[in-house]
Amino acid sequence: MMLEFIAQNLAPIMFASLVVFMLLGYPVAFALAANGLFFFFIGVELAPLSAGSINLDWPLLGALPERFWGVMSNDTLLAIPFFTFMGIVLERSGMAEDLLDTIGQLFGPVRGGLAYAVIIVGALLAATTGVVAASVIAMGLISLPIMLRYGYDRRVASGVIAASGTLAQIIPPSLVLIVLADQLGKSVGDMYKAALLPGLILTGLYMLYVLLVSIFRPKLMPALPLEARTLGNGVTSLFVALAVAVGCSWGAHKLLYATQGANADILGATVGVVVIYIAAIIDRGLKTNLMSRLAQQVIIVLIPPLALIFLVLGTIFLGIATPTEGGAMGAVGALLLALMKGRLNFGVVSQALTSTTRLSAFVMFILLGARVFSLTFYGVNGHIWVEHLLTSLPGGETGFLVAVSLLVFLLAFFLDFFELAFIIVPLLVPAANAMGIDLIWFGIILGVNMQTSFMHPPFGFALFYLRSVAPKSAFIDKVTGIRTAPVTTGQIYWGAVPFVIIQVVMVALVIAFPQMVMHYKGPAIDTTNVKITLPTMMGGSGLGSGGALGGGGLGGGLGGGLAQPPGLAPPPGLTPPPGLAPPPGLAPPAPTPAPDAATAPAPEPAAEPVPALEPAQEPVPPPALSPAPVGQPLILPAPAPASP
Repeated sequence: MMLEFIAQNLAPIMFASLVVFMLLGYPVAFALAANGLFFFFIGVELAPLSAGSINLDWPLLGALPERFWGVMSNDTLLAIPFFTFMGIVLERSGMAEDLLDTIGQLFGPVRGGLAYAVIIVGALLAATTGVVAASVIAMGLISLPIMLRYGYDRRVASGVIAASGTLAQIIPPSLVLIVLADQLGKSVGDMYKAALLPGLILTGLYMLYVLLVSIFRPKLMPALPLEARTLGNGVTSLFVALAVAVGCSWGAHKLLYATQGANADILGATVGVVVIYIAAIIDRGLKTNLMSRLAQQVIIVLIPPLALIFLVLGTIFLGIATPTEGGAMGAVGALLLALMKGRLNFGVVSQALTSTTRLSAFVMFILLGARVFSLTFYGVNGHIWVEHLLTSLPGGETGFLVAVSLLVFLLAFFLDFFELAFIIVPLLVPAANAMGIDLIWFGIILGVNMQTSFMHPPFGFALFYLRSVAPKSAFIDKVTGIRTAPVTTGQIYWGAVPFVIIQVVMVALVIAFPQMVMHYKGPAIDTTNVKITLPTMMGGSGLGSGGALGGGGLGGGLGGGLAQPPGLAPPPGLTPPPGLAPPPGLAPPAPTPAPDAATAPAPEPAAEPVPALEPAQEPVPPPALSPAPVGQPLILPAPAPASP
């Protein structure tokens, strides 16, 4: 009796065992593989007692090598090492430092200006790297000492840095979106298009929080003092330079539209950007000072990463490149940017390759373990158990999405986003499909929710990254020489709480307003105005109409005037078209007249065959067609007159 109960409930037992293994601290990849193999052996032995709920047999293990090969030959996952390599090269080349210094100077006169700069740089790094660790560590090393130097509250500074680093989870080219697209069976490009607007809205919510804090508690985030604004003001010069760039773009668009058409927009914008970038470099090199130092710095520092963003995301959104190809171009572009800055050396490339290899191996091991686990879990009908469990929740589609969001939010306390994507998402997809939920929308909801896994106290990885670079003891500031107090772990955790709440609000917004995601499908097509026209065949006007060579009916483009092929008799009751006589010996049988109701027809003598209905005229074989010379029209002779 107990064995039958275990056999019929092996799926929930298997899932509970996996949770226990992970809570005990076993590596996720090995916990997945071990549970999969262990319960496979149990399932095979208990299959006769399961009443058909277990579909496992020993030959199924032979499918594992093929499943492993499918993981390793997946072209979509190639984007992960490409984007990882690109992000680490950019972080090592000092791009984050240049961006923070420049944008910090731009927003310096404003209260909370450094916080705005950190959020904007976090969004830019997210759009160029897609790696949370690189963003958080870079900004923690660069911006945290500056924010502490000028009197920022430690909790606010820690929360802003950690939250802006997690934007790499939702803003393309995010590694999370690549993995989610692979697990959902959807296009990475569609996932990127759908995630762009929610990522920008989330960035705006972060900046709104900074604005509210700067208004109601201005002492927590003061403006930069005058002596710290090394680039001066110069904002007017920057706006003039931008106006000149817009004018150049508009003029180039007008000139190129006649020859380039729709591509004139992109080409015109490219011309404007190149012109203003070259002008800033020449102005700085010749020291003519037509632009302010601030305008020069902003243009020279911002345009290269923006160009890299377009190279990666623009080509993907325009359909020019796949995400894998975009990642490869981004990796090459990152090397070129580092070379232009004079910061490309063997150490940078070696560190980038080492980190990329580690992350790629980590992802592959989890995927292989997940394949073993899923083979057994599906064999014990675990997907059906999960589907029935989730689809029976009250509230329909909304109840399902809320319950899944709560589940992912809680699991994110102790699971990494890769583990969530490879373990939980495949179990949720059948239920989402059964309820008719758009999987791209579902994936964005999960992606925003998984972003909180980096911010959850006490296990958020972004908090750990920041803790590793934040000062743990009092230190002497290198610029002011003032002794500065350390940043405690509690301050980092409390600083993350407001941003976790903002992310929860963002999940609710994506659920309540799916239109912010569904734009990836493009405009809807009005089928009432669709007109279907059949193509013309060989000069004719379609099936059933006269052809170009004469005749009509079913001739279509071939027309009439051609004799029936030898050996092909028309079916009984079908009258041949005019001018088409049956060949000799293939006359159609005579139609049988309907018998009179009163008298039965007299039978024919058995010795005589039933006479066939002869045509009124002697059939004449069709005239032979001689091939026409090349380039001359084919002239069909008229049929020979029938003999009387």
